[in-house]
Amino acid sequence: MTLGAALGSGNSGTAASVNGAAAAAEDTPGGQIPLSGHSRFVQRLRRRYADELALLPAGAPTSGAMAATYEALRSRGHDVASALRILRQLVLERLATLDCDARAPLATITTAVTCLAEFALDVACRQAFEDLDAMHGAPRTAEGQRARLWVVGMGKLGARELNVSSDVDLVYVYDEDGETAGAEGGRGRITNHEYFGKAVKTIFGLIGDVTEHGFVFRVDLALRPNGNSGPPAVSLGALEDYLLLQGREWERFAWMKSRVVAPQACLDDGSAQTLRAVILPFVFRRYLDYAVFDALRTLHRQIREHAARRAAGRPERANDVKLSRGGIREIEFIVQLLQVVRGGQFPELRTRPTLQALERLAAAGLMSEQTARSLAAAYTFLRQVEHRIQYLDDQQTHVLPMGCRDDDDGSDLAWIARTLGYADSCPFLHELDGHREFVAEEFDRLLGGGATECKTCAGPKGNRAPPELETILEQLPAQLQQRIQVWCKHPRVMALRDDARHRLSRLIARTGVWLQEGRVGEEAALRMVDWIEPLVRGARATWPCCGSGPRCTKGCCACWAPPAGPRAT
Repeated sequence: MTLGAALGSGNSGTAASVNGAAAAAEDTPGGQIPLSGHSRFVQRLRRRYADELALLPAGAPTSGAMAATYEALRSRGHDVASALRILRQLVLERLATLDCDARAPLATITTAVTCLAEFALDVACRQAFEDLDAMHGAPRTAEGQRARLWVVGMGKLGARELNVSSDVDLVYVYDEDGETAGAEGGRGRITNHEYFGKAVKTIFGLIGDVTEHGFVFRVDLALRPNGNSGPPAVSLGALEDYLLLQGREWERFAWMKSRVVAPQACLDDGSAQTLRAVILPFVFRRYLDYAVFDALRTLHRQIREHAARRAAGRPERANDVKLSRGGIREIEFIVQLLQVVRGGQFPELRTRPTLQALERLAAAGLMSEQTARSLAAAYTFLRQVEHRIQYLDDQQTHVLPMGCRDDDDGSDLAWIARTLGYADSCPFLHELDGHREFVAEEFDRLLGGGATECKTCAGPKGNRAPPELETILEQLPAQLQQRIQVWCKHPRVMALRDDARHRLSRLIARTGVWLQEGRVGEEAALRMVDWIEPLVRGARATWPCCGSGPRCTKGCCACWAPPAGPRAT
């Protein structure tokens, strides 16, 4: 398929002129059709919305320009849902033109798509509240104030990094339980929980339902408390309890980029800041938190295994610029891991955008400036490739089209290369391979991807269960054996979670091996035990003291209590 034939017939010429594509064509050698015209998605938009394209003011779409275009569409008789969907199509057509024909910066594209999501969610919230207030009255708190709903954007929406065919990961949180005021005469009164559950359904319909004009955004609620089995909206108190009692390590990464994105009224009055007091202590710990390394290893292994299963029998899927080895996800993992581990001690690391976080990690000395620059260059390159893949057919895919002939795949690959400034596919693929290899090496270096499995302690890469403390005793010297034997049946050790008890067993097993090899002495091992015992004391109990001191096997508080005297600072 040639670029000349790509635009087809019909109103595409009119659409090009009103959108500025004709002006871009004048700047190309011989007046050729702009590169954006190769996109099948752009072709459809220019034919379908030729009369509406001029409604969006010239230049990069901004929140103000989107609001004005939305009002113009409403004045033409489109309902809320249709106006939002048409607005989305106009914005994406403009972004494809700016990106492919004018080589706009990555931030111009991601900011515009994020602004579109924020605007659409604000409009949907206001419409939902208006409809529900008419039926049930306004939701009220115990003090008689209107209860607030916060739409929390997760992931790329929270970081203002949405791609052009992204879904939006949302969590809906309301501030207080209570009841609505009821309609006229008190009719239709329901609980706030029911009210906001209905609001979520209305917002989803306005944003995510597919109509003749498509959708605004695909909506994913899987990151809410208890996942898909949880309620659509949760109270702030319920969210706090969930994070405290059930929050998992991977959820800390998910919540790190969270941000209230709608409704705009909650951002303007500052009430959305209430959520920070719940989220920050969950994500960022005041101590060095290396437990997240295992959690991230597990999560990334699952993602790679899923990508491998998808690619089985479909080798082209191995060229996934997001999920495959050295892809976008691995850059995000590198950055987020260092932020979560160190963010409790260094507040300056608590930033959402990936590129900004790389700069701050380098400034804090947690990453060399050269590594940060190389990762930033790889991230920008891969995101730009991702956008071009999605411009082709408006599909939520990250798989690079492959082909060497002048078929659709080969033509698509060559088009992606040309929009990035390469003469053909070969130098583009060489650049892509270089970025991905660098990212993969940095990721493996950080998480120990090249480390060999420990045969003794059955570490995280092992397939065997870790040894129990009782089975380790015989390989320990006498004094250390006596100390560890006390732990074997101690209530507080037995009450540890499985993962914590397994880590403790691995540590003692590895220490025993090092003692046998002469790498450490028994005195050092005993000091380590002295250091670990106060950590085990963290599981509080209320049993009376038996006076046995550290050798106590009953879990007495006083026996395992810290020594009297002033606390060290």
